[in-house]
Amino acid sequence: MNKAALYAAEHDCLWHPFTQMREWMEGEPIIIERAHGATLVDIEGREYLDGTGALWCNLHGHHLPEIDDAIRAQLDKVAHSTLLGLGSEAAARFAGELVAAAPAGLTRCFYSDSGSTAVEVALKIAFQFWQQEAGGKHRGRTRFLCLTNAYHGDTIGSVSVGGIELFHKIFGPLLFDAFHAPSPYCYRCPVGREPATCAMACFDDLASLARAHQEEIAAVIIEPLMQGAAGMICQPPGYLRRVRELCDELDLLLICDEVAVGLGRCGTLLASDQEGVVPDLLCLAKGITGGTLPLAATLTTERIFDAFLGDYTELKTFFHGHTYTGNALACAAASANLALLLRDGGTLAGVAERADHLGRNLEAIAAHPHVGEVRRRGLMVGVEVVADKATRASYPWEQRRGWQVCQAAIARSVYLRPLGDVVVLMPPLTISTTEIDRLTNTLAEALDTALG
Repeated sequence: MNKAALYAAEHDCLWHPFTQMREWMEGEPIIIERAHGATLVDIEGREYLDGTGALWCNLHGHHLPEIDDAIRAQLDKVAHSTLLGLGSEAAARFAGELVAAAPAGLTRCFYSDSGSTAVEVALKIAFQFWQQEAGGKHRGRTRFLCLTNAYHGDTIGSVSVGGIELFHKIFGPLLFDAFHAPSPYCYRCPVGREPATCAMACFDDLASLARAHQEEIAAVIIEPLMQGAAGMICQPPGYLRRVRELCDELDLLLICDEVAVGLGRCGTLLASDQEGVVPDLLCLAKGITGGTLPLAATLTTERIFDAFLGDYTELKTFFHGHTYTGNALACAAASANLALLLRDGGTLAGVAERADHLGRNLEAIAAHPHVGEVRRRGLMVGVEVVADKATRASYPWEQRRGWQVCQAAIARSVYLRPLGDVVVLMPPLTISTTEIDRLTNTLAEALDTALG
């Protein structure tokens, strides 16, 4: 297809996610044709530094031979069969590798195809577990406890445990009710405290909700360490650990949604590793194939798995699945991706050094007169821009200041995308220090251009 036809197809046929299409159709979009390393190349031959890691999923850079070769080798065998009534060599192999790499106790892997569906699977498993475990003596545990500002995906169940009004409010009549505890957003404390003296008061509200509704709650769901789509909101140290201890005390299931924060993004294989937490259900997606093919996994324990075992006539089966569950090509890519992450001197080993370099560069960004706060975990960064640094006053939302900053960066050949007025940096984990310097220098210029 020639360039004119491609641009016409963009305007006339394609509907983009999270995009106001009237605005999109008025401009000339950047259409990516190829990529290598941390560089994207459009159909005009222009190059851009990929500051978002293909929406947070590219771990090792684009067009990596080890993953590409694994996909090609699998394609020579079989691209896809089914896990309904058949096994799969690629799916079984990766499940074993993933369980071996996961914390002890997470022994079962259920595949799906996106972060949203990984969470949907976890919610349905948790719900059904209480209907069946110990003869169903806790059948009243049918609701979920989540955080305000949460984002767990876009399917109906995952939206029900979300808390971002912009994304979720319109679908309210479709959703089930969940308990919402205040998000630990220390820069804009939901309970009006200061970090130095708050003693994690927001956790007390979560604990009170959990204790008051213990026999109604099937599970607590949380994004460990950092709420991504909320604007890269960092939890205070120890928060996740206390949530785990609370769940243990009340015998509630804990779902850790590591779709965005897991697989090296925060500096360890799993974000929850940093607080020694093992969830009852773990959701993975995004980086699970290194940013090549759709795949997701929900890991769980033998205790939960055992509650689904029984005679066929007992109807304990987990009646859930996807046509492409355990797709062979995706599982082959995931096996290669995990090996690259974990091998000696591999991608995970270099994250801490790169993250430290990025952190040093961000000190100058934090000093900008219109940057309220820089939040970082590993190579996961949010830069919140504000109208007034002293008062933390936000810009009027319709001014789209975060978007303006990102447009100024794109004009300088660095691709960034905001979350409201939070500019997100989520480069590939293999980004070089030279590219980090270019990323942060460009961001500094873009802040000056867009905000003054």
